[in-house]
Amino acid sequence: MSEASDPAVLIAQIKDKLGIGDDKVYAVMGEFSEPEDLVEAGRRIRAMGYTKIDAMTPFPVHGIDEAIGVPYSKIGWIVICGAIAGILTAQTLIYYVGKIDYPLIIGGKPLFDFTYSIPPTFELAVLFSAITTFLCTWGLSGLPRLYHPSMNYRSAHRASDDRFLLVVEADDPKFDAQKTAQDMRSVGANDVEVVEG
Repeated sequence: MSEASDPAVLIAQIKDKLGIGDDKVYAVMGEFSEPEDLVEAGRRIRAMGYTKIDAMTPFPVHGIDEAIGVPYSKIGWIVICGAIAGILTAQTLIYYVGKIDYPLIIGGKPLFDFTYSIPPTFELAVLFSAITTFLCTWGLSGLPRLYHPSMNYRSAHRASDDRFLLVVEADDPKFDAQKTAQDMRSVGANDVEVVEG
């Protein structure tokens, strides 16, 4: 059996790619009790030069996206492309069926007219948009995800209840576990932990 097909080697390679293992550091996580503190800490951490920042909150916090540098979502543009694909599909199908494949003259109406094709065109635009939104939301979010290293943080469950977590990920170019933890404390984090993957 070659080393490349050895199950233990393959499992180790998969764990390494996923960042799973006792020797893997995922991030430094800090806990805040108020959303305003989280937003201010996010601004200050970003001003220190960190770029791989995330926040976990029990409800949407106004201003956190700008504070930690989250770019605008690409989903809207992708959904517009899905809607256009739905419109083109509907118009092509209606034209092909009504004028080429099965032409019927009913009541002197033309074989194809844009006005009577508006309702099915709208329906297909909505259908394609909904399907595109669903698939893009899952795809761009990396779902379904059965494991995430942030759940190793001892108070991770409180991010869905009454605490606000700020995360600086280990793949940030400026990341150093001890220095980043010290920086997290300096911006006011109540509880700071270096989380392993």
